[in-house]
Amino acid sequence: MTATSPTLLVTGASGHLGRRVVELLLEAGKGPLIVTTREPSKLADLAARGVVVRKADFDDVSTLAAAFDGAERLLLVSTDSLDVPGRRIIQHRNAVEAARIVGVKHVVYTSLTRPEPDSPITLAKDHWDTEQTLATSGLGFTVLRNNIYMEMLLHSLPQAVAQGRLVTATGTGATAYVTREDCARAAVAALTSTYEGKRVLEITGPSAVTQAELARLAGELSGRPVEYVAVDAASLASGLVAHGLPAPLVEAYASFDVAVAQGRMSGVTSAVADLTGKAPVSIHQFLSAHREVFATK
Repeated sequence: MTATSPTLLVTGASGHLGRRVVELLLEAGKGPLIVTTREPSKLADLAARGVVVRKADFDDVSTLAAAFDGAERLLLVSTDSLDVPGRRIIQHRNAVEAARIVGVKHVVYTSLTRPEPDSPITLAKDHWDTEQTLATSGLGFTVLRNNIYMEMLLHSLPQAVAQGRLVTATGTGATAYVTREDCARAAVAALTSTYEGKRVLEITGPSAVTQAELARLAGELSGRPVEYVAVDAASLASGLVAHGLPAPLVEAYASFDVAVAQGRMSGVTSAVADLTGKAPVSIHQFLSAHREVFATK
């Protein structure tokens, strides 16, 4: 790195996405690098590798300026504080304000596909508010609207294979699933770029697939037939509740299916390739690489 390299900061560095971003930055020799987390002890290994590790409490805006001090480009990974409605909105507003106060020049934010006010997804309003906060902050920003992670399929599809049926409320809607790895690579590219303006990018895989297509693919990979069963959102929710899932989680799951059914998650872009210079992984590539999860017990 050169003396003129901007100081980079990654929040939520102990989470899956944040940690992977940090690893990719270190592999590429990017920095100087600051990372923040609620529990610095979890990142002692990074501190030992020369990374500046700081505690950041997004509920306490007075602590964030010190946590962000010195950063020029900042990756704001959306927090996981979903326990209280509106809490995450306040946390993100605190983070953006702290970034403005300390003189951060560019914020990269991990948002959600098409989070506009008419989105049925229960989590969308947090992301939309954060995007609006960035838009009026005076800061440069890159919003990365990540589609649904392919990794989620490693939980749902093996269950479908075991039961012989994939039950969703997505109708004929398709989803442009993207891997967490591709989201991490896109975030690294945006964070380390020289772009200083304001942009919103939809981060997707190379194609969109329906649940019926996924059922067929799961059947092919497992060697067992998987039937696609379409239900309405209310029936899906009642079924999930019957299986013991808490109501707020059920509501969130069902809301994603409704968004897919409405066609909100099907848009495919070239953003990953544009940012990173490498095409994103396809559904078939990803699931084939994890074929072992379909093995019958």
